[in-house]
Amino acid sequence: MGHPVVTWDESTVRGAVAAIVADAEAALDGCVWPVHQLDDEVKASERCVLYLGAAGMIWALRRLGSSLDLDGLAAAALERYRETAEPEERASLFAGEPSLLLLTRSDDEQLRALVNANERNPIWELLYGSAGSILAARAAGFDAEAVRLAETLLAERAPDGIWTQHFVQHDHTARYLGPAHGFAGNVHALRGVVPADDLRPWIESVLRAHAVWDGDTVNWPPIEGGDTDRVQWCHGAPGIVATLGDLMPEDLLLAGAETTWRHGSLEKGPGLCHGTAGNGYALLKTYEVTGDEIWLERARSFALGAFDQLQQRYSLMTGDIGAALFAQACIDTDARFPILDVL
Repeated sequence: MGHPVVTWDESTVRGAVAAIVADAEAALDGCVWPVHQLDDEVKASERCVLYLGAAGMIWALRRLGSSLDLDGLAAAALERYRETAEPEERASLFAGEPSLLLLTRSDDEQLRALVNANERNPIWELLYGSAGSILAARAAGFDAEAVRLAETLLAERAPDGIWTQHFVQHDHTARYLGPAHGFAGNVHALRGVVPADDLRPWIESVLRAHAVWDGDTVNWPPIEGGDTDRVQWCHGAPGIVATLGDLMPEDLLLAGAETTWRHGSLEKGPGLCHGTAGNGYALLKTYEVTGDEIWLERARSFALGAFDQLQQRYSLMTGDIGAALFAQACIDTDARFPILDVL
């Protein structure tokens, strides 16, 4: 919690990014990375995929200019994944095979088949469901499939504009609002199919209906009617601002960004999903939308704060590499969130 003193020096920041990359390169174990104790009960297949495993690390290291043989690593990780794959998760962008196929481009027909197989996944969300498959299809150039899945996703929304996620394995339903599992991620995946002028009033209606105000700050619960006890990318204002900030009314954008800023660095670590770097993207997005330099300064403060939290944790969404990606984004003033905006 709290805000570090901002002493932004680009050469020092570049050095810190390079050090994170070098540490990741040194920690490589075959074609995967060690499992951190905080990422408990990691399955063999998860060590290969985008969220917790090799695919995410390879994608990030490619973005950051690593000298490793990343193409060879991706091919080896795909082979290892196929030996340990969880059938029910195979089509998931973040927990399945598509990310490895996007890295290798070794079997586009298999990638297309997985995209199509996920069209009516009852978990209507980004991580496991068809919203993630839409992003995969676009990245692969499968335009017809991307449009069809987007139209199906759109048809599945409830009259109030939100989706119900059906977790069949756990006999559980929920109505999530954030980017990882619900509304914000799904709407983001519909960009380009639904015009922005139609998305804006829809987004405003849902966000105002579920906003919880505290003075000049606002937050959103993880699920409809839940507590506003999360201020993270995956759940709460940071993720909603980072994902939909350019389509939100200004008062909600600024209030959500202010919530993120006042909450400060997250105790959970430096990562993207529920860490300081992920929250920082909300501040960088607010700078992109408003042009107000204070938000860039605040984003850079979060980048420096994330450097103070490094854990030698090697995954895209929970690990140190997220801090490196965000710091580089602050250098480049590039508010695009990893995977969601650039895959």
